[in-house]
Amino acid sequence: MTTRARVLWVLSILAAVIPTVATPMVRAEPNGGTTAVNSVVLFVDDLGWADLAYRLSDLPTPNIDRLRAEGMTFVNAYAASPTCSPSRATMLTGRSAARLRLARHIPHNATGAFHTIESDPARFPSRNWLPLEERTFAEALRDRGYRTAFVGKWHLGPEAYFPIHQGFDEQHGVTDRGQPRSYYPSFFGPDVETYADGEVGAYLTDRMTDDAIGFLERQSEATPFHLSVFYYAVHTPHVGRRDLVARLAESTDLEGAELEHAAMLLAVDESVGRARSVLERKGLSQDTLLLFVGDQGGPFDNSPLRGQKMGGTALYEGGSRVPFVAVWPGHIPGGTVVAAPGTTEDVFPTLVEASGVNDSDGGEVDGESLMPLLTGSGSLRRDQVVLYRSYESRYAAIRVGDWKLIAYRDGRSELYDLGADPSESEDVGDAHSATRRDLIDRLVAWERRMGVEAFTPPFDR
Repeated sequence: MTTRARVLWVLSILAAVIPTVATPMVRAEPNGGTTAVNSVVLFVDDLGWADLAYRLSDLPTPNIDRLRAEGMTFVNAYAASPTCSPSRATMLTGRSAARLRLARHIPHNATGAFHTIESDPARFPSRNWLPLEERTFAEALRDRGYRTAFVGKWHLGPEAYFPIHQGFDEQHGVTDRGQPRSYYPSFFGPDVETYADGEVGAYLTDRMTDDAIGFLERQSEATPFHLSVFYYAVHTPHVGRRDLVARLAESTDLEGAELEHAAMLLAVDESVGRARSVLERKGLSQDTLLLFVGDQGGPFDNSPLRGQKMGGTALYEGGSRVPFVAVWPGHIPGGTVVAAPGTTEDVFPTLVEASGVNDSDGGEVDGESLMPLLTGSGSLRRDQVVLYRSYESRYAAIRVGDWKLIAYRDGRSELYDLGADPSESEDVGDAHSATRRDLIDRLVAWERRMGVEAFTPPFDR
């Protein structure tokens, strides 16, 4: 894709409007009740916003492309906390990482309920597991009569806090690790039992997909179900499936880690296609809402967006904006694009509302159901999006309209106009001091609501 074509594509995305979708997601029954909608969440680790749209745009990913062609794409979706563990926790609970006190990834073999790190000037105490009293969407759905299954990367604490203790009837491929040792056996090393029976030549993404499909094969129209597949891919180590690496080596100029990464993405694409084929063959597609989401920005170049997952740039658009597509055949018109900002916190209330469970059944959540957009019945109520993490001085971001402010623990801030400057290349805080003050005030008020005001710096306004 040429530079001019990329710029035009960006402009078309920023100018996108939300179309009307007339079909309601929850269908009324004669008895006045509702028919619960099945749901599948495909959560891809370290899949950058630019991986699908730019840098790897020439890769043959027909199944992911089909999601976008047949579903609704949220082009301004964010990881509410762009880091492995908090990103998962915000999705599962609908609650902010600040409210959860889980603002960093959970270290392996961590001791005690909380940890701090030297690089964080606030010494924010971040949890070492997701507390069992936190209500997940799996618990809400299981209470509704759903069969639930989890496959893949949990990264929310040791075995006592695994998915089967958080509302999932089944779990497969789960460890307390944030990444595998390799995507070939032994996947997690000799001291981990998970998938220890892996056959020589087996690939981790394929093994996970086998388990996901096994669950789908056992489902029927009689009982609603939910399936979460949290891929380890495309997180490091960058080890692509060997046949796909060989294919790409012959057909592209990619090499090294980028070649392996691309092959990993092709394996995920195959996984998406396999899962959807089962739903279609069993006649379950039109009764199933599928969400395809990235967990944080990718580790490579996310141009034209600034930033990536590492290097203290995670709160820029390249580190926090993620792919997010909703597919529901026969209900959501294909190829629709939504410009309204959303976050991973929105998954919980969306799945809960789709199941017919009253919002209050989920407790206090910070996300907002995407149902009004998916059904074409209205717009979102939110007027701001807040991102929060705690590794270094740069710790929070708040977006209101096209304005985005990034806050530092030492009281500094940066202000960007994303409408005019999606690459966040020019800090315009001095030229728009009133806007900067307003966003700082909003952020401070939000931190008070989250109960983390003790870590709020004295901002230099």
